[in-house]
Amino acid sequence: MGIEDIIGHDFSNKRLLLEALTHPGCAENHKNLPFNYQRLEFLGDSVLGLVVAEMLFKLYPQENEGSLAKRHAALVRSESLASVARTLGIAEYIRMSGNGRKGEIKRDNNSNLEDVCEALIGALYLDGGFEVARDFIMKHWEDLARRMGDPPKDAKTSLQEWAQGRGLKLPVYTVIEVSGSSHAPEFTIEAAVEQGGRAVAKAAAKRQAEQLAAKALLRRLEEQA
Repeated sequence: MGIEDIIGHDFSNKRLLLEALTHPGCAENHKNLPFNYQRLEFLGDSVLGLVVAEMLFKLYPQENEGSLAKRHAALVRSESLASVARTLGIAEYIRMSGNGRKGEIKRDNNSNLEDVCEALIGALYLDGGFEVARDFIMKHWEDLARRMGDPPKDAKTSLQEWAQGRGLKLPVYTVIEVSGSSHAPEFTIEAAVEQGGRAVAKAAAKRQAEQLAAKALLRRLEEQA
């Protein structure tokens, strides 16, 4: 079974599919632009966000904006995207610069899987139109949305609610450092909240580092309570 069978779409423009599967570590260019998944990832992130928002709006007609926002954040976060990518077996199709055991480990990490999953959504949108991208997202995210139960709270949401409940300013997230190579960066993020101190965390994705920093700060606040 090939990648198009897994995705459920026969691409008219095969180059779009190839671009969506190409890691930034592969030094290729096309029309003076890097030939890798990053531009398609940018597009796919927006398409995913819109479709998930529409889906939740229809699935939970009695919920307010706050509850819908919590569900939305959980469904578009790194872990959900990586989970869908793993379920589909996308990792083996990612074009990496390395090979052998090291390449396999990098290929299957959450950051790569999240990025490629979003890039594939962007490629589906460009090649087949909005409905094709929407069908793919609905197929793989609707069940996740239905099985959520009560609106989940991620660490950033919980930290924000902690601050708001005390009449304090919203938490601030600051990029302390971006290390590593351009195609495999590591973000160091500081989470800070008024009267609550600060905490620092590292991760391969900025959003993931923010969540980890918020989680660490919440843990510190609980210990101080």
